[in-house]
Amino acid sequence: MDEKKKEFAGSPDEQQVAQSTYISPQARLLHDPAVTFEEYQYYARRTREEEKHLESPKLRWREIINRSTNKDARPIEAAADGNVPEVNFAHESDRLQITSDEWTNASRAMRTASSGAAFYLITTDILGPYGVGFAMGTLGWGPGIALYTVFGFMAGYSGYLLWHVFLGLDSYEFPCRNYGDLAFRTWGTTARYATNILQTLGLLLLLGQVTIQYGQNISQVSQFRLCYIICPLLFVIAGFFMTQIRTLKNYGLVANFSVWLTVLVIFITMGVIAHSPPNYAISVLGSAGATVDPTTITPDAQGNYPPVIHYGGLPAANLVGSINGLLSGVLAYAGAQLFVEFLAEMKRPRDFLKAMWGAQFFIYSVYLIYGCYVYHFQGQYSYQISYQGVSVYGWQTAGNMISLITAIIAAGLYGNIGIKVFYNNILMDIFSAPPLVTRRGKIFYAAIVPVWWTIAFIIAAAIPDYFGFVSVISASALLTLTYTLPPLFAVGYDIQNNAHRESEGEGFDPITGKVTRHGTTAQRWMRGLLSGGPVRVAQNVWHVLYFFASLSMCGLGMYAAVEGLVTSFKNPQLNSFSCRSPLNLNA
Repeated sequence: MDEKKKEFAGSPDEQQVAQSTYISPQARLLHDPAVTFEEYQYYARRTREEEKHLESPKLRWREIINRSTNKDARPIEAAADGNVPEVNFAHESDRLQITSDEWTNASRAMRTASSGAAFYLITTDILGPYGVGFAMGTLGWGPGIALYTVFGFMAGYSGYLLWHVFLGLDSYEFPCRNYGDLAFRTWGTTARYATNILQTLGLLLLLGQVTIQYGQNISQVSQFRLCYIICPLLFVIAGFFMTQIRTLKNYGLVANFSVWLTVLVIFITMGVIAHSPPNYAISVLGSAGATVDPTTITPDAQGNYPPVIHYGGLPAANLVGSINGLLSGVLAYAGAQLFVEFLAEMKRPRDFLKAMWGAQFFIYSVYLIYGCYVYHFQGQYSYQISYQGVSVYGWQTAGNMISLITAIIAAGLYGNIGIKVFYNNILMDIFSAPPLVTRRGKIFYAAIVPVWWTIAFIIAAAIPDYFGFVSVISASALLTLTYTLPPLFAVGYDIQNNAHRESEGEGFDPITGKVTRHGTTAQRWMRGLLSGGPVRVAQNVWHVLYFFASLSMCGLGMYAAVEGLVTSFKNPQLNSFSCRSPLNLNA
């Protein structure tokens, strides 16, 4: 493994990257910077060709109960040996003792999910429409509908870009297991570290945010008789068990159930708010009016609340409040950060695109219909968690309890992916932990789950302003992961792909391990940026503009989030390490 790739020039216009002896994929480091873009592409094409002949797995409810009916759970039986060796692939000495078939079989064993599972996983991850009415109240009819439409389409487009890059670089020999792997193979080691840190932090904060939100659910259902610190703790304990589901194929079965429960909550709240007034008392804690103009929710001397009002455009009183409302919308679509993990466990990744666009259209339709409906009936009183803005306690409790089940499933998914990112990039890469497909790997995973949930709970519980917490998460991590990084990865991939000239003898030779390139690195990057015709060039320019526009939105969002937190902390605040519920206005 001490043999490195060497660069030498055959002529001023020709450059070759060569290995003195070909090194097989299983003998490589887990994230070896010596592996070239051309080598990744060569094995990716072979894998995509093999996948064309695989039957797409089916999503069956009975599989989660009776494993004997699950034929797809044994995807490697048709392979050469049919067995994954119980060895630690993170150790170089172990990898050198296994065959190429055993190496690829281990990769195949991780790929069992269907496109149906991907559809339900995406909708579970992103489908959280409860804050759309609130966001509409901070933005107004016109900007709200326009921005939700634009953000919805661009979230789908970002998913398409990730799918495009994944298919070109992932293979059984060199699997892309997480978001950071795309950064590594398009922009190098530093980009991988930055992406992994950002994704891990985002998932950890998102897990904490869900814990606090649904701790409030339990508190409200108990009518504040239960000490508040116990409420999110109960949610965390339930999450310990849900996150023990390791494979995303099995999560797809549970996610199916979660999606339809969410739709049920939507129908319940729509029916109730049409025939009952808003929850006026709770509006001071997180309604659209409290965010953009508190005078619109302040009762008069007789205790009468102002009538419901609507805005056609942006409420002029508070631009920062409108931006924070927009960030709530960003949170609703922020699921692209998990798409690579979904792709990595699909038996046929090509099928992901139809699942992703189908899920995005379903999500967008639900968001817009439900959000406009809530805003129409509740106006400035639209609460950030819509079912808690219902004034009838019985129906409020029904929404809290049903959504609690869906939240545990979604939070389990965030925990599952977050732990895998941490495991694959820290424990395996640095500490040589065993792969998750081995018995010891499964034990390590189970042991990490409670630690991961506890950290998320402590971070979130220490921050008293839930709405400000959501804004910070959206601006700092989720917006970047969903809208900023995908075009950056696409530019890096397309430039290197367009610079390749197979007709001129460039490419990877699998027999010798030699990679032939013509021209210097700068010449190749310029050639890749400007070649391929007007459409390709325009596409590259568009992705660069998309990247910078998204980056500027991150900066604007962080400014608004911080300003919102400063305003919130001017008033006495409670954190979650308390017996008093933040929703209890009479305490």
